[in-house]
Amino acid sequence: MPLTFEQFIETHTLTPEEVSARTSGIYEATLSQSQHLDAGNFTRVHPTDLRNLFDLYDQRFFNAGIRNLLGSSPISFRFSRRMTQAGGKASRRIFRDRGGKISRTEYEIAISTALLFETFQEDERPIVVSGLQCSDRLEAMQRIIEHEITHLIEGLLWDLSSCAAPRFQSIAGRFFGHTDHRHHLITPREKALRKFGIKPGDQV
Repeated sequence: MPLTFEQFIETHTLTPEEVSARTSGIYEATLSQSQHLDAGNFTRVHPTDLRNLFDLYDQRFFNAGIRNLLGSSPISFRFSRRMTQAGGKASRRIFRDRGGKISRTEYEIAISTALLFETFQEDERPIVVSGLQCSDRLEAMQRIIEHEITHLIEGLLWDLSSCAAPRFQSIAGRFFGHTDHRHHLITPREKALRKFGIKPGDQV
């Protein structure tokens, strides 16, 4: 009897070599298919790139199981310049009819361009996202969307998701090799401190 998607998520484990092969393949496919990305350290990006990245992950890691789980519920993708601390965010919006019954549910994944474009400039400290060192913006964006995909899967299967909880960390570790749930991208606050010596509370 084939596994349900929930059973697959709870039990499947990839080797480090399998994770590396799949993520490297997604990296190359993303660059080759994009009309906007010109390199790993891209200078422009479009929401269609994020949608394509999501679908590549769904196909190569989950056999389109996330799209099947979403069913008729739409999922949108956007980049945010206002997100200056979080690298990404997976959110759900529930709509109800006059009787209080759920009429539809919409999902969204947002990624911070403020952090992506502040990072990988000039000589910088090593950039680590989800415990993995990244060499350019596309690799960092991959680690972020892997994190948000894990949130989305948890939300779809179990309604609640917490990246500090054991279940989340188990899924992210078994599928993507993540060893941490935090990012260490360069924030505007860090850049201001390093470049100008300015920190919150200083008089200017």
